[in-house]
Amino acid sequence: MNKADIFTSLSNDTRRKVGEAVADFAMISPSDTICVSLSGGKDSLLLLAALARLRRVAPKPFTLKACTLDPTGGELDLSPLEDFCRSLDVQLRTTRYPIYSIIRSRREDSPCSFCANMRRGILCSMAQKEGGQALALGHHLDDALETALLNLFFAGRFAPLSPKIWMSRSQLWAIRPLIYLEERSIESEAKRLNLPVIQSSCPFAKGNRRTLIKQLVKELEERSSVSVKSNALGALKAIWKGQRAKPRA
Repeated sequence: MNKADIFTSLSNDTRRKVGEAVADFAMISPSDTICVSLSGGKDSLLLLAALARLRRVAPKPFTLKACTLDPTGGELDLSPLEDFCRSLDVQLRTTRYPIYSIIRSRREDSPCSFCANMRRGILCSMAQKEGGQALALGHHLDDALETALLNLFFAGRFAPLSPKIWMSRSQLWAIRPLIYLEERSIESEAKRLNLPVIQSSCPFAKGNRRTLIKQLVKELEERSSVSVKSNALGALKAIWKGQRAKPRA
């Protein structure tokens, strides 16, 4: 699917919810450089496509770039991502770093947390080099809910992901334009648009706490007569409203 096809084929639901999230939390200011963390998963690919379309129709211009980190240290074929970015007129910066090997050698008790922290640090450094004001992440509603439950059950605090948060160490905003979208709608959209999804190579994905929470939420959805995720979104919005960052000048 070429650039024009992707822009016109994005569903109204995707356009609307991404637009609402960006507007609700003042995620993008005029003349910003937004760097998308592009992993090759369905979430980051749809995020890049949605922001590329938004760049095209936004009344005030902003710059869009992509940053890809290969955590295998060089085993991934990144050419599909390069082609995808080229089709959207988005500049791509890539870095290869052996995160998985480091986790194995250290025998990390919490590989997901360690990996997330390493990824974030490297991606922030990449975004800084690109002159970025914000790092756009592909987290969605399911991620926000699962994180809140993980923190509640295993850390003793109720702390969901924030749609927009200031990272003082890197002097960048972290923004999450997909935060209103459910994972199942993203997966459906990615398949319909034939996005070049790279299957996860993570050797630590199965059997972790997040997988357990994901299964719990799925069972609640299947057994409940109400929309668990819709209700969760309402509760999360109430929390986010109190945290909402003021628009930048």
